[in-house]
Amino acid sequence: MKFFKMAIFVLITLLISGCAQKQITKANAYPNMYEELPRSILALPPMNESSDAQAKDYYMTTVEVPLALSGYYVFPVEMVSDIMKQEGVYDTEELYKMPLGKFYEYFGADAVLYTRIKKWDVSYMVLASSLTVSIEAEIVSTKTSQQLWKHTGTVTVDLGGGDTGNGLAGLIAKVVIAAVNTASADYVKYAHVANYRLLSTIPVGPYHEMYLKDQGVELGNQRGYR
Repeated sequence: MKFFKMAIFVLITLLISGCAQKQITKANAYPNMYEELPRSILALPPMNESSDAQAKDYYMTTVEVPLALSGYYVFPVEMVSDIMKQEGVYDTEELYKMPLGKFYEYFGADAVLYTRIKKWDVSYMVLASSLTVSIEAEIVSTKTSQQLWKHTGTVTVDLGGGDTGNGLAGLIAKVVIAAVNTASADYVKYAHVANYRLLSTIPVGPYHEMYLKDQGVELGNQRGYR
């Protein structure tokens, strides 16, 4: 009995210890962000690696606000795109291959946000449908080329019809509602949700009241942490 109690005690201790070790703070996760203290971030147009050709357009309008609310000066995506076109750079892939120092030279940006849309998938079934948005993003210094932050965020939204009752009429109603919801889904709204979740892990910038006070904020056991 003593051995059994001791084994249980050791197991519980290990479990508690393991959970405690998974609580990662912003300072632990992103030390380079606190060392370089960037003030401005240039958000490049996203690279669309999903199967939806329109995903890039849905997503582009949702990047700037979360970054600005996190306390950074953000260069408007459209302005950046227009200026780079004047420099002869028209393709997003070309932008992603440019030397980081060029972004500091052209804009005075302290860092660059690269974004890749990994998934933008609508899963449609007879009685339900869902939208999965998965984003990979990283912030890189224009001065040292160091990676300051990297994260992955995924949001799955239920586009189903909910409870419409039992029987044949209820089943037909669910089919119709699921189809209508899928066709009329506000994909930009869901991109906003994905972005807010994703960018909430960034250490806040100089225009936020918690600037240099959030080092101890725990990120928790987030699978997206890299």
